[in-house]
Amino acid sequence: MDLLNTDQQLEGNTEFFRSLEPEFFASMHSIHFPLPDSGPLIEKVKRFHLLLTVKDKAMYIPSNLEARRRISFFATSLFMDMPKAPKVRNMLSFSVLTPHYMEEVKFSKKELHSSKEGVSISFYMQKIFPDEWENFLERMGSEKVDEFEDEVNEEDVRDWASFRGQTLSRTIRGMMYYRKALKLQAFLDMAEDDDILQNYEAIERADDTLSAQLDALVDMKFTHVVSCQIYGLQKSTGDPQAQDILDLMKRYPSLRVAYVEEKEEIGAGRPVYSSILLKAVNGFDQEIYRIKLPGPPGIGEGKPENQNHAIIFTRGEALQTIDMNQDNYLEEALKMRNLLQEFLRVRRRSPPTILGMREHIFTGSVSSLAWFMSYQETSFVTIGQRLLANPLKVRFHYGHPDLFDRIFHLTRGGISKASKTINLSEDVYAGFNTTLRRGFVTYHEYMQVGKGRDVGLNQISKFEAKVANGNSEQTLSRDIYRLGRRFDFFRMLSFYFTTVGFYFNSLISVIGVYVFLYGQLYLVLSGLQKALLLEAKVKNIKSLETALASQSFIQLGLLTGLPMVIEIGLERGFLNALKDFVLMQLQLAAVFFTFSYGTKSHYYGRTILHGGAKYRPTGRKVVVFHSSFTESYRLYSRSHFVKGFELLLLLIVYDLFRRSYQSSVAYVLITYAIWFMSLTWLFAPFLFNPSGFDWGKIVDDWKDWNKWIKQQGGIGIQQDKSWQSWWIEEQAHLLHSGITSRIIELLLSLRFFLYQYGLVYHLDISGHNKNFVVYVLSWIVIVVIFLILKTVNVGKQYLSANHHLAFRLFKAFLFLGVLATIVTLSLICHLSLRDLIVCCLAFLPTGWGLILVGQTLRPKIEGTGFWHFTRVFARAYDYGMGVVLFAPLAVLAWLPIISAFQTRFLFNEAFSRRLHIQPILAAKKKHRS
Repeated sequence: MDLLNTDQQLEGNTEFFRSLEPEFFASMHSIHFPLPDSGPLIEKVKRFHLLLTVKDKAMYIPSNLEARRRISFFATSLFMDMPKAPKVRNMLSFSVLTPHYMEEVKFSKKELHSSKEGVSISFYMQKIFPDEWENFLERMGSEKVDEFEDEVNEEDVRDWASFRGQTLSRTIRGMMYYRKALKLQAFLDMAEDDDILQNYEAIERADDTLSAQLDALVDMKFTHVVSCQIYGLQKSTGDPQAQDILDLMKRYPSLRVAYVEEKEEIGAGRPVYSSILLKAVNGFDQEIYRIKLPGPPGIGEGKPENQNHAIIFTRGEALQTIDMNQDNYLEEALKMRNLLQEFLRVRRRSPPTILGMREHIFTGSVSSLAWFMSYQETSFVTIGQRLLANPLKVRFHYGHPDLFDRIFHLTRGGISKASKTINLSEDVYAGFNTTLRRGFVTYHEYMQVGKGRDVGLNQISKFEAKVANGNSEQTLSRDIYRLGRRFDFFRMLSFYFTTVGFYFNSLISVIGVYVFLYGQLYLVLSGLQKALLLEAKVKNIKSLETALASQSFIQLGLLTGLPMVIEIGLERGFLNALKDFVLMQLQLAAVFFTFSYGTKSHYYGRTILHGGAKYRPTGRKVVVFHSSFTESYRLYSRSHFVKGFELLLLLIVYDLFRRSYQSSVAYVLITYAIWFMSLTWLFAPFLFNPSGFDWGKIVDDWKDWNKWIKQQGGIGIQQDKSWQSWWIEEQAHLLHSGITSRIIELLLSLRFFLYQYGLVYHLDISGHNKNFVVYVLSWIVIVVIFLILKTVNVGKQYLSANHHLAFRLFKAFLFLGVLATIVTLSLICHLSLRDLIVCCLAFLPTGWGLILVGQTLRPKIEGTGFWHFTRVFARAYDYGMGVVLFAPLAVLAWLPIISAFQTRFLFNEAFSRRLHIQPILAAKKKHRS
């Protein structure tokens, strides 16, 4: 060994390294001593000596957290139960299918260096991945961290940033690791000892027979097809994404791209559609196959139709479906041969038809929301799916990256049902179809792929709304019905509670809150609760008040985090799990999960009642930026804000009328969870909005809000530009509702009128009169208020432009008249200030109930004055709710500590990793100034 390390070992030590004749009975391929004079062998001996003599130190552990995680998981997975890998020539062949529509292929140069938010993607990536950026500059031979543009190729920077976003190029690079791993393993299978001594890189660079054999063998075993549905249209219109896709084909020669071509043929009378498969040849795309289609393939849901037209181009016994926000790792690709052997394992009298795999969420390292979603998703794809597969036997296909038995599914309906609306969540129907046709699904944790998730609250809410819509359609589907009829009792219950039952229970829980609160309000307003409590005090019955104050203490989103704690405890220890759980609560995880609960229940219930499920694009770009108040209001107005205000009014009225006989402690015990839920639904979007309490952003949001609320809608005007366009689109689900759904909607609206009925009899001006005339008089007051508002609106249209002074005088006289009426009633009929407050609390929900009735009866009243009045009244209500929400935000924005506190809890994970969040936010402010 000492001789190997001398400087003159190749020149002066010919005795140690010399060419020898083999002994008489020795094998031709055996190693003889002294060693032959071979450079590659010297390098291997040196490395072996290094491994035996050098001790590991802490400094040799990778500083990058992602590198540590990957090494740790790979080393751990080698001790898991996995089949023995066959040789590459004997393994099952497989294909990877990736659907792509208009998602980002690579970040463009413009996107990389400019942004309307003031922070470029390049700047953002450098701050979020500082160590990887330094390593990149070192590889590129650049020493200047800030002035790299002149020294580093722009395409290399685009690739570096794109490989850290949720782009198609990242996905393709990850999937092509399969080919690289298989070629390496095939080399080890086929190479002779002399080839191994020459090193793998030398064989790969050389144009020899072995390299050609390896390429041919790997191409027989692996195919990657990307279904870029509109690639032909992008190419014809000069879209830069088409060139990016072509660049990917040139970089990976074995990559195949499928797309749909629409072509006008002379004499055909209609367009002719074809599925085309492409490859790159000499820098251009070349057509391999063309299959004529009977018609347009996009008649169903987009993503499953995109997969269905391209599945014919896949090959092999297995098919892996990969979404374009996923990634793969070389060390994991080495285990693909082992995983494919699972198809040959006979379990339950037949081999499995779908192999489930573990996923690692790689987007959870920056914001607290991304961290919550990462843990939630991780717990589902590990401990959740482990339980579903065994012992419950009810795991299905929950999206990518499952491996399908390709022959089984192609002969039994395919992997994607694509019927419009009903198959919105197309993934799970593949699992339903497999189970109904006597296949079964397994789950294996020794192999994983990466997956990106939504990282902003708006993106997360859109995704959860889409999933809730999909589950409501599943509830109505024949697949659920057939599975429920064929399962045994215990498997049926497991199936229910792990699919649509979760969403149905969420809906029932929210409805239970309403029933509970309206029931408490009935007890208070009717006097029944007072009588019961007084009787209980007289007879010293403690249990009655306890029963009336019974409320679950576990309503703060804590149960949602329980699977995460279990999974973290199993993988990292329960002390770490407890620390993370406490940290999550300090970062308002309970607020986030309670808000998400409202999203699920709203969209599930609305779709069950009216239908209207639709795909909601979330976008997968970098999101740590501020969302405007207008955008938040559009997204959450009907799903959260309206419900939050209703619960808040009910709580205030309940508190107002119970004070005379009930203690505050009992009130808090009864209503604390509902207070938390209502305030969460009202203000969570602003708590989790970066720079939500920045005064400059508040001012800009107020201007944008006023412009949006006043802008007239019409044909071609988008929702984000006009309140009227948004309002029409928001109730589009009511246009095609059946008569039963409309009747149920009207019956639900009656709760506001019953609420008004209970309050008007507690006015001092009514003098405890229980006659029905009091309720009729309250409606007369409401009609008078409507007429006054209508008069002001008409006067604004006809007088404000040409007779401005007359209009101002008219409003002044109207105000004085209303004020005089109130004073007169207070003197004659003893109208009190409390009566005015109660009237506001009673009449505001009544007005909203009338708006709901008008929206439900739209087909009957559209085109009449009633519909115009409904729209005007709805605009007033939305403006009022917006002002009430905006006021506390503006007050808190005056306190700098609030903004600092929000940034700290929202980006705590980034602060703990010492990432540069503050420079990102500061860069935006500098850009605006």
